[in-house]
Amino acid sequence: MRSATPGPGSGPPEGRGARSRGPAGAAHPAAAGEPAADAEDGTGRGPLRYAAAAFVFAVGMAGTTLPTPLYGLYRQELGFGELMVTVVFAVYAVGVIAALLVAGDYSDKLGRRPVLLAALLLSAASAGCFLLEGGLPLLFCGRLLSGFAAGLLSGAATAAVLELAPDGSRGFAATAANMGGLGCGPLLAGVLAQYAPRPLTLPFATHLVLLAAAGALTLALPETARPPRPRPRLRPRGMEVPRQVRPVFVPAALACFTGFAVFGLFTAVSPGFMSATLHIGNLAVSGAVVFSVFCASLLGQSASARTGAPVALPLGCLGLVVGMVQVGLSLLLGSLVLLVTGAVTGGIGQGLAFRSAMTTVSRRAPEEHRGGTISALFVVAYLGISLPVVGVGALSTGLGLRNAGLVFSACVVALASGVGAWLWRTRKSAAAAPAPVD
Repeated sequence: MRSATPGPGSGPPEGRGARSRGPAGAAHPAAAGEPAADAEDGTGRGPLRYAAAAFVFAVGMAGTTLPTPLYGLYRQELGFGELMVTVVFAVYAVGVIAALLVAGDYSDKLGRRPVLLAALLLSAASAGCFLLEGGLPLLFCGRLLSGFAAGLLSGAATAAVLELAPDGSRGFAATAANMGGLGCGPLLAGVLAQYAPRPLTLPFATHLVLLAAAGALTLALPETARPPRPRPRLRPRGMEVPRQVRPVFVPAALACFTGFAVFGLFTAVSPGFMSATLHIGNLAVSGAVVFSVFCASLLGQSASARTGAPVALPLGCLGLVVGMVQVGLSLLLGSLVLLVTGAVTGGIGQGLAFRSAMTTVSRRAPEEHRGGTISALFVVAYLGISLPVVGVGALSTGLGLRNAGLVFSACVVALASGVGAWLWRTRKSAAAAPAPVD
């Protein structure tokens, strides 16, 4: 709202020389030491093509979060409650999970460009549903199509950006494009809805123009994948977690679930919090708060690469705990400052936890099962971005949005604290264990 993301997708696992898979299982070089595939015109990767691919990725992901500041306007126009807002939002996660499981490796089999173009067309169809908005069915359809687009973009665009990026910027390239796009969606929609006419039309019309530009750039980009010949059958790829990965997968998946639940809270419910609890109706401010969460996640993912996964994963859980305590206090005290600091702290925690979880799981998974294992991690993450948020909407019908937010914050604090303590004890036990004797 890969992504992984929320897609949100992370950068590749740290390490050199080994091949890994992007968030949806698309094969790509894991580090700068491995050359990218030759481009069709023989000139290879370069800064302009990398920038173009990053722009395509960012524009596609921006559409998934574009409706965030507008849900309050839809509530007024269509007359539904906060529960329905969260259900409309959660439909997006259903689309992402379906695309990951069914078409996660299609860009390996068909090439990057065809899958990118399909994702952009789905995103344009989603924008069209919102432009034609005539009730809940079209909103549901728009969110589902947006989820399909994000699921396709997660693998194909991550791989394309990594394969076209110049040496030295590859480890952070896809993350920056992904999180930047997710953050710019609500910021763009909030500013246009607040200060320009036709608040439920102009944001999506603007996005259609950006998608047209992204489509033109995609057609001009070289094809970086070499699809196998003869082309294998297109069939659902599924997910799997090998036995040897499960000890690290469970805490990593719980950390991802918790971090994406925080993303879901801000992208689905925070505008309602700001309006009902903080009495701030400025849509541009609502969009800026959501923008800060994704920017903070980008910082956290960058720090994770420097800190190392064994330290970054429990630190990320700590960041989630502190951030959600601040969010809870902001609801109790009616403080915008605490909401923003909670967004930043929680976003950094999410970034630390998410990238280190991806790195940990990717390193442990066997090569032949890596794509399916990472897809399983993303399925858990997108369950986190949907189910808890629907729970907030359901609770709000009886407790009110403020009290539902407090319950959510307490649950996230408890889960993140438990996972962080588990990870820290495991790390200390591993450090205290005697070294093996040759």
